[in-house]
This record gives sequence, structure tokens and C-alpha cells, in this order.
Amino acid sequence: MEKLKKKIRTYFIKLGSWEYWPIWATYLPASLYYSYLSLRAGSPFFFSAANPSIENGGMFFESKKNVYTQIPEHLYPTTIHLESDTEPEAILRKIREKGMAFPLVAKPDRGERGWLVKILRDEQELMQYAHIVSRPFLLQTYVNFPLELSIFYVRHPSWETGKITSVTGKKFLSVTGDGKSTLSKLINKNPRTFLQEETLHKIPGYNGDEILQAGEEKILVRIGNHARGTTFLNYNNLIDEALETAIDRISKSIPDFHFGRLDIVCKSVEALKAEKDFYILELNGAGAEPAHIYHPGYSYFRAQMDIMKHFRLMFDIARYFNKLGHPYMTLSDYRQKKREEKAFKGTLKNSDL
Repeated sequence: MEKLKKKIRTYFIKLGSWEYWPIWATYLPASLYYSYLSLRAGSPFFFSAANPSIENGGMFFESKKNVYTQIPEHLYPTTIHLESDTEPEAILRKIREKGMAFPLVAKPDRGERGWLVKILRDEQELMQYAHIVSRPFLLQTYVNFPLELSIFYVRHPSWETGKITSVTGKKFLSVTGDGKSTLSKLINKNPRTFLQEETLHKIPGYNGDEILQAGEEKILVRIGNHARGTTFLNYNNLIDEALETAIDRISKSIPDFHFGRLDIVCKSVEALKAEKDFYILELNGAGAEPAHIYHPGYSYFRAQMDIMKHFRLMFDIARYFNKLGHPYMTLSDYRQKKREEKAFKGTLKNSDL
């Protein structure tokens, strides 16, 4: 009976807030416009030419390792790439050689939407992760800066400077105590944390009987991903000339990066504008979203307009490069990549960690 109640509650929470809808439903109206652009381009795979230096244009299944090699090394956290068969001693040796220390962030070389991304606190968790994931993965220094932003950047090759089309702030999944309710009850009360309840119970050191003081906030997940319960906030009000100038200069240092999202952690917005005390955590290409649309209460139809605007920008950039001789992905290429993606992911899910 309890399981049925949870299923019913989960269903109505997701039904009532489109940010939880499946991708096909989120993009349904905008996909009609994408179909129109595909007809104009002569291919539904025009996205593959939007960022010539990124595999598949950055739409899906691109290698994170290959993306990082194109970013100036000082712009992202210390990172090492590990093959699936790397021996434990070799892993630890590489960590020491790079001067890295726990906690570390682990992420598969290929994957999106926070798939199998985890913060590792010690050697035991690292070895457990390597054993479970058993795929090429990256280890990255965890940067404990207070502000994480997703900034969408667009620069048509004919433009002298690029522009920011979206800024999203991230609020990690958390609960706030009332001085009397247990952690389990606080999680159950909040719809956002309730949807992550099963995963939260698996966190090492989780104590459902813990009672937080009134007003005390406890961050439950420190990974800024929507699939992990992070709240995406519309920070478009931060866009100004100084921020655009900084992001344009940073983005131009990445070869042939013209359309996508920079996930950045920084000490402050002013520090980012001054191009100091920040790191690029991820660079997402054609598959990126203007994540401000997931701000709680943001209109579904307004979001469709924003998505379509970005589809058009991507189309214009891809068509420009295509005319210069950059071919679009073929149907055969697409099918092959999807087969590789399916084989790479297998049946592993975030819940397996």
C-alpha cells in the first residue's frame, strides 16, 4: 500500500510540473520546428556541424576527454583519464602524480545528464566506483566554490563577438530543518527531495533520524544536475557587457566552439567577469539546453519559444559550416553512434552507485 501511495504521489508531482516531464514531452512542440529546419538543411543531423571540433557537434555521446583537451588546461580542474582496466595501484599513482586529493569527482568519459557522476570521498569509494562503472572514466579535482552557473554561449562564424543567451544558477538539493522533524520527514515533505528519496537513502553516512536545528540547511547532493534534484534558477538578469566580454574571450580560446553551454563554478559573478577564480566543469555542445527554462514556474510555452530560438541559432551556424565543406552526420553514422552509446551504457543507472 505504501509503495502505491508513493507511485501515485510521484505521478502527480511530475504531472503538475513540466520540468519533470520526459524529454519527448518537453520538446514536443519545438520538435515540429526542428523538423522544419531539418527539411531546410536537407538532414535531421545538421546539429553535427554546429561545433566542427566536437564529436557529433556535441549533441550526444561525445568523449569528455577529447572535449577537455581542447580547453586551455588552466580553465578546468585538474583532470585525469582512466581506462576501464586500469589497475588500482596505477589509479592511485596517477592521482599522486597530479597532486590531487580527495574528494574527487568521477564521471564516465561518455554520458550526459549526470549519468554516473559521483563525488568520491576516499580510496575505498574510488575503487568501488571503478569496479561498478567498469568503463573509461575521468577523475577531477572537486572545486568548492560557492556559485555554479550554466552559461549558454552562441557565436555565428560571421560575428565578431559571441553572445550569452542564457544564464542558469544552480541550487543543490537540500532541506531546511525546523528543530523537530527528522531528516526522513523533511525529505518526504518536500516534493523535490521526495523524488530523490530512494537515492538519498544510499548516501554513505545517511541518518534518517537526524534532526536539524530550525533554519539549518543541509545540502543532500552536491552535484549540480537536474536529474539529481538540483533546482535550476533563471539568472538571465546577470547578463551584461562585462559578463559577455569575459565569456566571449574564454569561449574563443576553445577551437571552433560556437554553440553550447559552459558549466562553470566560481567564487562570484564579479570574479568570473574578471576572469579569475573560476573553472569550467563541463562544456556541452549541440545537445545543451538553455537551462533557465527549468526555473520553477517558468511557462512551458515560453520555454518552447526559447528552445526554438536556440534551434534556429544552431541551424544557422551548422548551415554556414556545411557550406564551407563540413558534412552533416549521415543516417548510417547516427545509427552506429547510437549502437555504441547503448553498448557503452549497458544497463547501468545512477542508482547502481
